[in-house]
Amino acid sequence: MSSRSVLVFLFALISPAFAQLPQLKVSDDHRSLVTAEGKAFVYLADTAWELFHRLTREEADRYLADRAGKGFNVVQAVALAEFGGLTEPNRYGELPLDGNDPAKPRDAYFQHVDYVVRKAASLGITTALVPTWGDKVNKKWGQGPEIFTAENARVFGEWLGRRYREQPIIWVLGGDRPVENETHRAVWRAMAAGLRAGDGGAHLMTYHPSGGKTSSAYVHAEPWLDFNMMQSGHGARDRANWKMVATDLALTPPKPTLDGEPAYEDHPVRDDKTKAQWFDERDVRKLCYWALFAGAAGHTYGTHSIWAMWDGKGKPPVDQRTSWMDAMALPGATQVGHARRLVESRPWLARVPDQGLLVEDFGEGPKHCQAMRGADGSWAMIYSPTSAAFTVRLDKLTGARLQPWWWDSRTGTAKSVDAMDNPRGERAFTPPTDGDWVLVLDDAAKGFPPPGTR
Repeated sequence: MSSRSVLVFLFALISPAFAQLPQLKVSDDHRSLVTAEGKAFVYLADTAWELFHRLTREEADRYLADRAGKGFNVVQAVALAEFGGLTEPNRYGELPLDGNDPAKPRDAYFQHVDYVVRKAASLGITTALVPTWGDKVNKKWGQGPEIFTAENARVFGEWLGRRYREQPIIWVLGGDRPVENETHRAVWRAMAAGLRAGDGGAHLMTYHPSGGKTSSAYVHAEPWLDFNMMQSGHGARDRANWKMVATDLALTPPKPTLDGEPAYEDHPVRDDKTKAQWFDERDVRKLCYWALFAGAAGHTYGTHSIWAMWDGKGKPPVDQRTSWMDAMALPGATQVGHARRLVESRPWLARVPDQGLLVEDFGEGPKHCQAMRGADGSWAMIYSPTSAAFTVRLDKLTGARLQPWWWDSRTGTAKSVDAMDNPRGERAFTPPTDGDWVLVLDDAAKGFPPPGTR
């Protein structure tokens, strides 16, 4: 056992928060996230970047309870927020830093962060905590200002690490920015070193990149990076995030990966010059299943209003069209929760992405089908974004009798199909109705429960 694994184990024993929620680590095969006991952890996050900055405690309670009820086990939120994070106080009139100095964090501001992190933990939610939005390191198109140096990043990181040492946290560096020079790299290295010094290495760490990129493009070889995070982004429909996942998983050293910012539900499609198209729940489902079945360690959902926590009053931060309270009812959030239930109903840690299950090549566009199976061939899942028939190579699966199921990605329900004796060769399957479906194929002798049953 490595020294870091020993630390993780000890923290899991002594920490009250970790007693409530499982401490997390990377699996032995470097493809998944697991608990300290080695049980699968399917990362399913909601994007709540402005959670600490814009909401009261009562509002945060309402939001977190809703997300827990829909099956989320992670929320992604930012300490030094993007919009006015340094100059506009939180709902209790507090700013995060004295004089915009990262070496001087203000306890009064972080008392509210403390509350939200603990409340999330009480509901079974781990906080993916972004110490600062990236414009405070690399301004680019943001508000800035650039306030971080390697020296004060180390101080700020160590202070945060100590403060949340015993809380269920995943550290997320980056904040929607590229690493463009050695100055940026030095800042993130120093912040990571500070976090590790402060929390004793008790928490996983990743990096949130800019749109269309993955953290592997900047920091894959950094020893502090435990798993990669990509942002397939909001530029166009049908982004091939499954391809980004496959590219990350082929790298050395091997590390898990996931899509930390796919297209948000109720967000404008940025490459639509008519400005008439908005991403909907079907876009959300498609990106979720594509990524998970390609081997991602989990997935992130978001809505355009909730990440900004816009209350629907006054001018929206970007171009939101509904309040965060109303956006909680958007159907995509419930539907990605269905996806988590589905993949957890089969041996998640033994999954293998396998496009060889499919006879047809549906390309990289909106008709792309994505397939995975159990490493022993005892089960398979194939996501089809359309109602078109597809053909499966049954010889890749085991068992003298196969039990097929159709999983409705909209309702999270499974419909059984007549079992198949002595399944061999190729077999065409046609989804029951229009829409996007998952075909589940089980070795009947294994006694798997109906899909989606934990």
